[in-house]
Amino acid sequence: MKKLCTLLLAAGLVFGAATGASAIDFQAKGQWLMGFGVQDTNFIHKTRNADGKKSATNTDDKFGAVQRLRLQLDAVASESLSGTVGFEIGTTTWGQAESGGALGADATNVIRLKRAYIDWMVPETDLKFRMGIQGVTLPNVAGGSAVMDTDVAAITANYKFNDAVSLTALWARPLNDNFDGNRTIGRHDSNRAGYLDNLDLFSLMVPVTLDGFSITPWAMLGMKGANSMEGIAKWQGRSSENGFSTRDGNPNYSLYPYPGLAGRNNIGGTSKGYGTLFWAGLPFAITAFDPLNIEVDLNYGYSEPMGRYWASKNGVAKRSSTERQGWLAKALVEYKMDWGVPGIFGWYGSGDDGNPKNGSERMPSVVPMGNFTSFMGDGNYGWAWQDFCLDYSGTWGIGLQVRDMSFVEDLSHTFRVAYWGGTNSTGMVKYMENSWAWNDGMGSNTGPYLTTNDGLLEFNLVNNYKMYENFDINLELGYIANFVDNDTWKKAGARN
Repeated sequence: MKKLCTLLLAAGLVFGAATGASAIDFQAKGQWLMGFGVQDTNFIHKTRNADGKKSATNTDDKFGAVQRLRLQLDAVASESLSGTVGFEIGTTTWGQAESGGALGADATNVIRLKRAYIDWMVPETDLKFRMGIQGVTLPNVAGGSAVMDTDVAAITANYKFNDAVSLTALWARPLNDNFDGNRTIGRHDSNRAGYLDNLDLFSLMVPVTLDGFSITPWAMLGMKGANSMEGIAKWQGRSSENGFSTRDGNPNYSLYPYPGLAGRNNIGGTSKGYGTLFWAGLPFAITAFDPLNIEVDLNYGYSEPMGRYWASKNGVAKRSSTERQGWLAKALVEYKMDWGVPGIFGWYGSGDDGNPKNGSERMPSVVPMGNFTSFMGDGNYGWAWQDFCLDYSGTWGIGLQVRDMSFVEDLSHTFRVAYWGGTNSTGMVKYMENSWAWNDGMGSNTGPYLTTNDGLLEFNLVNNYKMYENFDINLELGYIANFVDNDTWKKAGARN
């Protein structure tokens, strides 16, 4: 271990000496985003009071204004050595003191380290390394990554065998040293701070690019410490009762079974030190029939159970498993034309079978960023409003789109219509705490929790005007028709 530390220290000294002895080209760039939105949501929160009656509330603002600033500085020593640091200011809500948008501004808590890494190559080879906090997106086509697309501390290595085949290896550490010893769901035989609280991910990807065809088989193995989920709520600034969720790019851990379940935050201890995580994917694209483009993405995920909890159904508790495993398939077919690109897209994800005793049948994810549609996904304006981490688990859908339509110079349009359905059993609703638990899944987790009786119809119109080379104006219009089945969801609500 001492030898390894000495070698790493020596490498750091060499890097520092190189940067001090040679000319460094500093390159600065940034992104300024301003967003203004009007919305009228029909996703009403309903809760059951002590008398068993339900009350409905809608606390969403009708209008909001936000902004975000990202600055990046690249220090380029040569083609083989460079360093990058990036900062983010925002998302800042106009008028909100916490985010720095209130009267007088001057908030001190809104500047975040976005990325900080070095790129280097092994001399006389095609082996490249990137070390540090970086953007990691697992291979995907057709609707974005359903597993992981985020910034994370990691080391990636890439080797190019030839023009057609390369290999990428990844080690990422999303979590470590967040457990302060105040255990609520972790290992029962110790409450030592920092004990068994690391989450590590290891992945291999093999991109293959041929004439008219590309495919990237990949797999990722994870080690989930028994206390790795502890401290996350405090770290994200929210109580544990909101579940294990994400917004605005913070890591998401949909590794536990369900949103809204009674008892989901009372997961018992486990004798296991680490639990296994596993994902595999097979995204491929066919362009041999250009202008026809075909994209297909297949994914599978598994999260080993780490402790049990009691799910309540009409006052009767059932000992339930925290295991989660499932699959997802999504596809896109489009045809390029002179005036635009019409296409059809769809997806299908496995859903819960109605028995929490055997765990969840929805595919787990880390930080998914589905983008088939604009309102539910992270579209052009999604950064400003909600930054959904969308994984499509427990849902199916089909949609039509025409993207990049242009009839006036520098003005383009994209129109989409999509229908969402659910693949989760209606029997799961009886275990939910409230009749709006499906909305808890949408608003603070990774997507809407829809049963086989539920549906959503979504319309998007995205307009982009390129006023200058580096200045775009976007106008997005979206509408969702809510076909959530009231007869199904009125059965929800924990009863004592």
